Amino acid sequence: MRIDRCVCFNVTFAEIRDFAASRVGTTEADVQDRFGCGEKCGTCVPYVRRTLRTGQAVFHQLLNDRDEPAPRT
Repeated sequence: MRIDRCVCFNVTFAEIRDFAASRVGTTEADVQDRFGCGEKCGTCVPYVRRTLRTGQAVFHQLLNDRDEPAPRT
């Protein structure tokens, strides 16, 4: 299985990674504001978190909130 995008908004995690690379300190909220990711079904949220944390943009396993919890503030 290849998971590489938010299906609700057809935004690849590579696009999100590139957006984050162009802005220091990009947050989930920034990604949601720019692309809409996380506003509908929310399945992409742990993938967005991992992309922001590691730069990984293609996944071959299912992730959930336990795998990639929200950052502590």
